[in-house]
Parts: sequence; C-alpha cells; structure tokens
Amino acid sequence: MTVKEIEFTKDQKERMVAKIKSYFMDELQQDIGGFEAEFLIDFFAKELGPFFYNRGIYDAQQVFLEKAEEVGYVIQELEQPEGY
Repeated sequence: MTVKEIEFTKDQKERMVAKIKSYFMDELQQDIGGFEAEFLIDFFAKELGPFFYNRGIYDAQQVFLEKAEEVGYVIQELEQPEGY
C-alpha cells in the first residue's frame, strides 16, 4: 500500500504557520518568517507525521474493537429463549 503524503488546506497551513511563529516568539524569543514556518511544517509532516498517523490509526482501531464488543453484547441480549 502506498503512503499518501499528508496535505493541508490553505487555511489549515496558515493557522499552523501562525502557531509556529507564535511559539518561536513566546518560547524561544525568536522571530521566524512564514517561509521558515512552512518549511518546518513540511518537515514535521514528512518525518514525524507517520508516527502521529499510526497512533491515530491504533487509537481508532481500539475504539472500533471496543464498540464492536459492545454491539456483540447488545445482540446477545436480543436473543429469545428457545422452548423445549
């Protein structure tokens, strides 16, 4: 299976750039330009994105398994007694 590159909308990227610029200023007292912030986003998406993506897949799988188990119990409760 081919891994699809992580893509963001223009609005999402603008908000991420603003957050990165704010973080650099607030925490590191460094002014970072929009181009540099976008470069960091692209780097993180490519190099670290798979870790977050895989964790999201794992978490979704766990929720699915829990809900499937609940459905199994609900279905069992629907069983009717069989007369002998």
